[in-house]
Amino acid sequence: MKARIIVIDDDAVAAEFLRETLQRDGYEVMACTSAGQALREDLSKYDLLMSDIRMPEMDGLQVLAEVQKKCPTLPVILMTAYGSLDTTMEAIRQGAWDYISKPFSPEDCRAIVKKVLEVRKLREMRLKVNAQAINEPKLIGSSAMMVEFYKQIARVADAPASVLIEGESGTGKELTAKSLHSMSARREKPFVVVHCGAIPDNLLESELFGYEKGSFTGADRQHIGLLESAQGGTIFLDEITEMSTALQGKFLRFMQDGEVRRIGGLDVRRVSVRVVAAANKNIDEEVAKGLFRLDLLHRFVVRLRIPSLREHKEDIPLLIESLLKKIGYPHVRISEAAMEMFMDYAWPGNVRELENVLQQTLLLSPFAVILPDNLPAHFRHVKDKGKDVLLADISPLEAAEREKILQVLQQTRWNQTRAAQILDIDRKTLRAKIRRYALVKEKSA
Repeated sequence: MKARIIVIDDDAVAAEFLRETLQRDGYEVMACTSAGQALREDLSKYDLLMSDIRMPEMDGLQVLAEVQKKCPTLPVILMTAYGSLDTTMEAIRQGAWDYISKPFSPEDCRAIVKKVLEVRKLREMRLKVNAQAINEPKLIGSSAMMVEFYKQIARVADAPASVLIEGESGTGKELTAKSLHSMSARREKPFVVVHCGAIPDNLLESELFGYEKGSFTGADRQHIGLLESAQGGTIFLDEITEMSTALQGKFLRFMQDGEVRRIGGLDVRRVSVRVVAAANKNIDEEVAKGLFRLDLLHRFVVRLRIPSLREHKEDIPLLIESLLKKIGYPHVRISEAAMEMFMDYAWPGNVRELENVLQQTLLLSPFAVILPDNLPAHFRHVKDKGKDVLLADISPLEAAEREKILQVLQQTRWNQTRAAQILDIDRKTLRAKIRRYALVKEKSA
């Protein structure tokens, strides 16, 4: 699309000169001889505004201020025949994108307009990418194990090779597939997800390959399959081990030659699609049982194994922080005792279970701090330095007291006299509560 530019200059000859100069470069230009005329326009429809500084009624700096109120993303170039360092600095300080002194040649005008429009385009693209990055879920973790996994993703992301992602349920296999796609040259093309375990096998074939009108009862129209829909992009087959061996054979042929023939059709279409699949079952065991074809397994050039959450528990605090933001509770805090319980738990359901536990806890607890007593029943035992504390015997008030005492002890480096003074209790009472709540000083590294 042609960029749209609005020009303001009280000198009608100068305004017309700018209009003709910029139109020769293919821009759509509206020339105005007063600020009022320009500001009555819908500025959101324009890509650039150029304004003279010295004008009657409203000067260029005032125009700049009005533009920033009405359309703050619209770039403004200011022009003047009375250039000075002070004027230039003031224009830039107030938000002008650039400044040009009169008289200027058509070449100078074209060059500065081109530069500003290119910068605006780059900024918009960066903002779009940043917005997508913020809104899209992503893999979280800074542990050595997860960093190594990220390296593996980065090494194969832009390769055309097919990838099999293995791991337990809830570890983030679909997020891994999305990462592979978004880091590849195919990122602007479709990312198509197929949940093989959720679609009956007879329907899965027609969904993948499509069908022609009249090819079977109920086929009252042509249907383009998901493989064709993913042209140029990535198709992600989740739970590929749920696919029947018969359909596996047909999909193997597609992976060998890249050709698709719709059910009931004769035409063969070549499709360029990267195949990424996920398996939450042990695929080698499935091959041994005869439930997954070995020749299809060999078509996956790369096998990535995503770690289970219990293998990188040091990432749990970071994951909790991210999940709290995702589910709309960014200001909720996890008490130290509750965090210990999170760290002790085995997490058979991995990150998905962690998110579920947080949601359940937050819905049932109105507090800004999650205490051990707020957690589901199977979390009620926590090991604290070799001692078992039955948290069912601790009331929410006592749990809050335990957390407060621990904070003060850490603050005073376990100086019990100072801690007792801050807590306004005597040392004997403090020592009794330390024993009651199984508080133990952590050894310094």
